[in-house]
Amino acid sequence: MEHATAAVTTSASHESRAVSRWGQDRRLEFIDWRLQWDGRINRSDLTTFFGISVPQASLDIAKYLEMAPANASYDRSAKVYVAGRDFQPRFPGNAPERYLNELLAQAAGILQPELSFLGWSPPCDLAPNPGRAIPADVLLPLLRAIRSGTRVEVIYQSMSSAEPTERTLSPHAVAFDGFRWHVRAYCHRREQFLDFVIARMSSVSDTDVAGTTPAGDEAWHRKVRLVLGPNPTMTPAARRVIELDYGMKNGSVDLDCRQALLFYTLKRLGLLDGQEAPPEVQQIALLNRAEVEPYLPKSHCNHEVEAPRQRRSR
Repeated sequence: MEHATAAVTTSASHESRAVSRWGQDRRLEFIDWRLQWDGRINRSDLTTFFGISVPQASLDIAKYLEMAPANASYDRSAKVYVAGRDFQPRFPGNAPERYLNELLAQAAGILQPELSFLGWSPPCDLAPNPGRAIPADVLLPLLRAIRSGTRVEVIYQSMSSAEPTERTLSPHAVAFDGFRWHVRAYCHRREQFLDFVIARMSSVSDTDVAGTTPAGDEAWHRKVRLVLGPNPTMTPAARRVIELDYGMKNGSVDLDCRQALLFYTLKRLGLLDGQEAPPEVQQIALLNRAEVEPYLPKSHCNHEVEAPRQRRSR
């Protein structure tokens, strides 16, 4: 009898921790997601994903139906709740962008299926990029320095040097340009804030020396507005297609971009000077180029990108 009581107590404790860890709001969001994107849900979906009991799953579904009675009905033959014809999502986070991003993350192997709200999903793949390995013993010291506001000693291979060089950096942020990971840091050798490709660091060592404050990194904190529109050399019909592709209104769409990432953004979009291509290849244009160009870096040949007006004392 004592063993049975202990087992019940342990089971209840485990379920209590599961319920507490996720919370009912999270489970209601899951129900909403599955009804919207799968069109159905049953109690086993909840018990499997959250590790809760069948009675708790029943309570969650009942609670959801109190909130949105028209969003689902029980199909006795299939033994599932199916989305109503007039289904309206109750959680704004269950948007198409999130669905597609989770689909992409699973296809890329970044998101494990058991961590995603996705149930059934269509076959999905993505255009491959060459891999860029970043060892943990390089990344971890950078993250520690960003968190603690200290400097690191780095061995870095730049495009402009035949051999790796030693650098003292005060890192304060990381950024992804669509292909590579960078660390944004104050370089004590060049006395300015620069971007460094993390994959080009062969070693990173911690120090206890306080770093340079990131408050002075104007290019990181400044946002530059990009106004994009269809390539003006396209036919009117083709321009309308591009407007649909990019969600443009009245022939344009705005993007807010950090100045520090401006070069990479324009390069990825094919909008740098010298990247001109036929309209069937280059389908969008930068409509406010004169406004944007003063914020482009002075040089970028070695990927240690310097923004205008970024010099500081050591």
